[in-house]
Amino acid sequence: MKDNQRANIFKFIIFVGIIALLWLTGKILPLDKDTIKNSLTRFPLILSCVIFIFSYVIVTFFIWFSKDIFRIISAFLFGPYISTFLVWISETINAFILFNMARYLGRDFVEDFLRKSGGSLDKKFSEAGFPWLLAFRAVPLVPFRFLDIFTGLTDIPPRRYLWAVVLGSPIRIFWLQYALAIAGESVFKDPRKLSEFMLNNKLLFYWSLIYLVLVAVVFFKLKKRQSRCR
Repeated sequence: MKDNQRANIFKFIIFVGIIALLWLTGKILPLDKDTIKNSLTRFPLILSCVIFIFSYVIVTFFIWFSKDIFRIISAFLFGPYISTFLVWISETINAFILFNMARYLGRDFVEDFLRKSGGSLDKKFSEAGFPWLLAFRAVPLVPFRFLDIFTGLTDIPPRRYLWAVVLGSPIRIFWLQYALAIAGESVFKDPRKLSEFMLNNKLLFYWSLIYLVLVAVVFFKLKKRQSRCR
């Protein structure tokens, strides 16, 4: 076995160990919503927003199952609009960290593994178009954490995924923050309440759809302009 292959395997083992440790930490360490809420209310609005972003990034990185607590607290304290902005900034930072961690520790091993199977699968991943990435970030089908790690393990260009994170995440985040701020966290525990909320907020859905289309149009316009300048 070559030294490069050994190094890639070693890095991948470290990567898997970190993921397992983070998952286990999230299961063991509890977080108290009231404690976090009381800590944030002690400071002025701007300072509490900065503290929230810092806490969200640090805590949710080490305790994966804590992000829902922070989203609930932010919706209650800051309302749907400010909390959307704060969670968006925090999730963008987390996406950058997790993507690059997966890219550095796990990408080489995955590339070697896929190369043995012909490399066609790796090529398909690397050619994933921006609309697909944007849709995955905007639609609540895949958790952000798993999407950040998965794309980091593929050959998808970092800039392409970062644009998808920046432009696609606000839709998904705003839906959640709006529902939490208006209807409370119980709306996600009762399918009937969730369906009623969706039916009573059709305008929000249409605006989100328009936003998604406009983002895609602007992105492709910029991409064409860049290709012409080369």
